[in-house]
Amino acid sequence: MLLKTKPSSNFAPLLKHVIHTYNKVICSGAAVFVIQNDFVVLEEYMGKQSNTSDARNVQQDTQFHVASVRKSYIGFAVAYAVQIGCIKSIDDLAINYLDELDENVWKDTTIRHLLTHTHGLTEKEGVICREYAAGENWTYRQVGIDAMTQIVKRTTGQTISEIVHEKVFTPLDFSESDWYADKHDKLVDVILVSEQDSSWRTSKSTEGDKMNMYVSARELALWGYLHLNKGKVGGEQLVPNEIIQLATSLQSPAAIDDDSPQNGFLWFVKDLPAKKSEIGEKVPKGSYQILGYTGVTVLVIPEENLVAVRMFNSFGSPEGYDYLQDVRSFGDTVMGCLEKGEN
Repeated sequence: MLLKTKPSSNFAPLLKHVIHTYNKVICSGAAVFVIQNDFVVLEEYMGKQSNTSDARNVQQDTQFHVASVRKSYIGFAVAYAVQIGCIKSIDDLAINYLDELDENVWKDTTIRHLLTHTHGLTEKEGVICREYAAGENWTYRQVGIDAMTQIVKRTTGQTISEIVHEKVFTPLDFSESDWYADKHDKLVDVILVSEQDSSWRTSKSTEGDKMNMYVSARELALWGYLHLNKGKVGGEQLVPNEIIQLATSLQSPAAIDDDSPQNGFLWFVKDLPAKKSEIGEKVPKGSYQILGYTGVTVLVIPEENLVAVRMFNSFGSPEGYDYLQDVRSFGDTVMGCLEKGEN
């Protein structure tokens, strides 16, 4: 899925925004990649892949640790399982698919709740327990992701990685997007705010269920571009439109607070105004975004036929840096660049 390059000076403020964040967070390298109207309009790389003296320059094939951006690939696999009938409905109870779950804890928890971070479950000292009734609030917890990957594997007989490779990576010849058990020279080092950060974990699993996914800026942008085009590539429907539509449209329960973040199949989606949204205020309705704690973000704006990606190899928020404010500002800066182009 090669696209022609047509650089646009209108996006200079966005490059400046990424450079500002690059200098604000604790990292060694960054990248920004924007596709608009089927052209690559901005592509820039900066810094090194690590802090070592012989570190490789960040470049086109550099793969960044995407952290929670991996959830967009999980969401895709869940939508695929729904589309082929392995999951009958996202309003089915999770315990219908994972009978080993404790019914007293998981009672009334549906797949929809897992996909939209409204399941109300948390983990304390290795034990899953309930914080609030399913569907009544929004909290960002790993519990729902772990269950969702198991439901996909149990129902389809395939791992997240196998589904995504079969349906997307292999047909599009992607070679810079994967889950890795071991490091290689094109993968960045993740720079931690503190070496004692307990939230940072590595894994040897290559099933797509753990936080060890690395993707290049260009392939992450093309992942967003596949969604923007409803699964079509070069005029061919590579992925059924239904899968993309499920993944990127609003699925959050109606009962949650209107100011809570809104989700599709793990993507954040822009629908009604919401104070706690992780998408910029100026970004139009119908847009969707996924972000990771490494600062990696992919934003899709269908109304503007645009995909914007930023990559960093940071992890966490240093003192004085507001992660969510910065990612909202990223989207608003994109919109400012578009307004500049209209003048």
